[in-house]
Amino acid sequence: MARLGPLLGAALLSAAMQAPAAEPAPQAGAALRLRVVGGLAGITQYAQLEAPFWTRDLARLSQGRFDADIVPFDRAGVPGMEMLRLLELGVVPFGTVFMSSLSDRYPQYMAADLPGLNPDFAALRRSLAVFRPYLERALREEHGIELLAVYVYPAQVVFCKQPFDGLADLRGRRVRVSSAAQGDFVSALEAHPRHVPFARLAQSMEAGTSECAITGAMPGNAMGLHMYAAYLYPMPISWGMAIFGANGAAWKALPEELRALLRSELPRLETAIWLSAEQETLQGVDCNVGSPRCTTGRRGRMALVPVRPQDEARREDILRTVVLPRWLQRCGARCADLWNRTMGPARGPAVPAKP
Repeated sequence: MARLGPLLGAALLSAAMQAPAAEPAPQAGAALRLRVVGGLAGITQYAQLEAPFWTRDLARLSQGRFDADIVPFDRAGVPGMEMLRLLELGVVPFGTVFMSSLSDRYPQYMAADLPGLNPDFAALRRSLAVFRPYLERALREEHGIELLAVYVYPAQVVFCKQPFDGLADLRGRRVRVSSAAQGDFVSALEAHPRHVPFARLAQSMEAGTSECAITGAMPGNAMGLHMYAAYLYPMPISWGMAIFGANGAAWKALPEELRALLRSELPRLETAIWLSAEQETLQGVDCNVGSPRCTTGRRGRMALVPVRPQDEARREDILRTVVLPRWLQRCGARCADLWNRTMGPARGPAVPAKP
């Protein structure tokens, strides 16, 4: 907790001691209210799917017996890298952890969404399917967290300010990334990765401290990147996954009826979020380039740069020769075995286990 700083750490610990994970109403028969930290504010996943589920649908589905308050992750005042720890402690009883925030401290959890691994949604679904059993077990056994859903954001694509014709043109440019693994991919192209929080991305592009940015096409449109960048490259570098989980003690303390309801309904919310992310990947491209097919965003005037076969081959080569080896260096010896038991047979090359 020292990483949080004295004031923030004290405030969070105080809140943890004073507030239960679920707040019963004072009068008999009133709803049991949960406290939830959701995804990013201002985008479709949160505004149209997560927030309505917790603040409206939960009460309807339970006939008023259960309710929830939800705050978006980027307005909760919690550093991203600390969310997993706060879930462990129960300071956040039900919360969203962005996988990119785990890339330094817990790189093993990034295996299903390494940059260059999943060129389309079908590949991403296959990756999660083979990795999910390990993820559920590890979160429960090593962190005391019950995995309730895995969310995904639209494809992480490339926005650039200056003329751009493919991956080779990133050489020498300052490129915004959201994780160490994305930084490895960018460095392999002889570009300069810049770790910039999502909330400051537009400011970074406007000021020129980032010349290009890797982020979701529709989230980028929502924050106005189409006004600062002129070229859009739709290759999915990665996807941006997040886990939604519960502190183990908080989960066990819930009434069995509520646990059963969440076990039934959260997979439906997860499915809706994945469908939305797939649609928004297409809509994000259409809106940024000003296509008439754009119906949910703001129409820009960006040039769409085609993904050529030589770049697909280079993506696979960078994954094999740079991203995967550097991930293994950060992850440690056990991750070679983890990869070969999960991702390797289904989605990528086998790697030699270290003695």
